[in-house]
Amino acid sequence: MAKSKKKAESVFLVCEETGDYNYTIRRKPGGEKLKLKKYSPRLRRHTVHVEKKK
Repeated sequence: MAKSKKKAESVFLVCEETGDYNYTIRRKPGGEKLKLKKYSPRLRRHTVHVEKKK
């Protein structure tokens, strides 16, 4: 039997300040949760966004 490959999954980047789902990305499962500074259109500035699954 061949090993099964881990497929990429869709995750959302959620703004910590407003709770808005601003970005959707595809990444391999496992590892640490992403924590990135991204642009928040509601606040019109860069804020910290964290990864959240569906």
